[in-house]
Amino acid sequence: MFARRLLTGVHRTVIPNERKSTAVTDSESEPGSKRAQRQLDRETKRALALELLDHLEVDELDLSAVIDRIETVTTSPSLTREILDTAETRGLISRDGARIHTRRGGSFVRFESQVVTREGEFQCRRCGAGLSAGHFIRFEAGELGPFGSSCIRKVVGREE
Repeated sequence: MFARRLLTGVHRTVIPNERKSTAVTDSESEPGSKRAQRQLDRETKRALALELLDHLEVDELDLSAVIDRIETVTTSPSLTREILDTAETRGLISRDGARIHTRRGGSFVRFESQVVTREGEFQCRRCGAGLSAGHFIRFEAGELGPFGSSCIRKVVGREE
């Protein structure tokens, strides 16, 4: 039997499990279109972060530096873990303690064709500085940015 309670906008479904006492799952009570949009956003963020990791121009980084780059896409800890696990599964990275080794022979960002500069009022996704010109990286999954002129080079690994 399933028991369902409404708790401040969150449906809690209690599912009896033979091996464990009880399994509990939460799902937000929002219309299906919003949930689908959030899932699409999550998939897009995952794809952008994986492309960014695939385009890193360094052989080895600290885990904190890799997370710093992923945080230009998402600040969700669960999505960050998912991205790291997926990247490792796909062979984009390998972990050695707190060091991350990137795949050799991976792509790199072609600044002439993949980086677009736009004039306007922006805030850098890496350092938070105000920008009058934002630099955006075009990946197959979408655009990532804006970044300042020095931060974009740091994000892709051209500068430390």
